[in-house]
Amino acid sequence: MDGSPISSTTPDPTWSVRFDLRLDPSRNEERPALYRAALELASRADEKGCSSFILSEHHGADDGYLPSGLTFAAAVGALTARARLNISALILPLHDPIRAAEETLVVDQLSAGRVDVIVGLGYVRSEYAMHGLDPSERVAILEAKLPVYLDALTGKPFSIDGRTVRVTPGPVQQPRPTVLLAASVPAAARRAARLADGVHCLVPRSELEPHYVQERERLGLGRGLVAGGEGSSGSVFVSDDPERAWQELGPYILHEINGYGRWAVENAANQHLYQPTDDLDVARAMGMHVILTPDEAAAQLVAAATSGLMLNPLVGGLPLHMAEPYFAAFVEQALPLARLRQAEYPTRASAAAGDASGSQRG
Repeated sequence: MDGSPISSTTPDPTWSVRFDLRLDPSRNEERPALYRAALELASRADEKGCSSFILSEHHGADDGYLPSGLTFAAAVGALTARARLNISALILPLHDPIRAAEETLVVDQLSAGRVDVIVGLGYVRSEYAMHGLDPSERVAILEAKLPVYLDALTGKPFSIDGRTVRVTPGPVQQPRPTVLLAASVPAAARRAARLADGVHCLVPRSELEPHYVQERERLGLGRGLVAGGEGSSGSVFVSDDPERAWQELGPYILHEINGYGRWAVENAANQHLYQPTDDLDVARAMGMHVILTPDEAAAQLVAAATSGLMLNPLVGGLPLHMAEPYFAAFVEQALPLARLRQAEYPTRASAAAGDASGSQRG
C-alpha cells in the first residue's frame, strides 16, 4: 500500500500540512529552494489525500515569515486538485479589504473553489506600526473592514462610502468562500457571531462556544460554524526513532518556538502557548511539536477522525532533504496503517468521525 486514498465507506483520515516558510536569515540564499520545496511537498501531499493546507501570515519578521498566505495559496492551488486551502490567518486590519477580496477570489478560481479563510485580528504591534496603524484601534479597524471584505467576496455590486463597488471575477463557491473569525476571548467569539460565518477557537472550544451560540441566538441567526479549539496535537512528525528525531529537528523546532515566543513576550499575547527557550526539554514539554512512531501516528489518525493531524514538514526552515524521511514515514507508513485499521473497523471509525467533527453549520 503506497499511502494513496483507498475506496471505503469510512471517512478517509484527516490530515493537514502547514507552511509558514520561515528561515534563519543567515541562510537567506536558500529561500527560493525552501519555497520550491514547499510546493513539491504540497503536490505530493495532495496526491496522498491531504485534507487541507494551512497557510499563515506575519509581516516584517527577521526570518522572512510568509507575509502573504493568499499569494502562496495561489501557487499551491494551481499545483493541487483535492485539498482545501486554509488561509490561517488573513490579518485583515493590515489589508485593503477590496484588494484582499480580489486576491481571495483569484485563489478560489485557480483552485476551483477550494479556499477557506480565517480572519485574524493580529497581535504583533510591530506589524501594525509597519502598516502605519495604531494597534489600539485594531478592533475598530477589523469591524469596519470585515463587512466590506465579505460583500466584495460575493462578486455582486454593493455600496460603500456612497460609491458602488463590484469585485470580479466573482467566486466559484456560492455565495462566496467561507470566512471564519479567529477568537481567543468571549468578546471575539461574539464578534464572530455578528460579523462572520463562524468562529475559529484559539482556546478550548468550551470557553467560547457558549458565547458564540448565545450571540447568534440573540441576533436571530442560524447556528453558524464552530471550529478549532480541540483535537489539536500540535505539529506532528513521524519517525521510527523519535529520540533521534528530536535531536535532529530540535534546532529548527526551537527556531519556530522562539520566533513565536518573542512575539508572545513583546506583545503580551499567546504566552500560554509559547515562551522563548534554548532548552529542548522545555520545548518538548510545551506540546506544540510532537514526534510519533508510525504506529502511534496511525492510532492518532484513527482516534482523531475529522479533527486529524497537522504536519509541519519544513518547520523552522528545515531543508527538504532532512524533511523527506519524516514526510515519507507519515505517508508511506502511518497513513496506510491508519487506512487499514479504518477498513477493518469501519463502524468504530465512522462513530469517531461523528464524535470529533471539527466544525458545524446550522
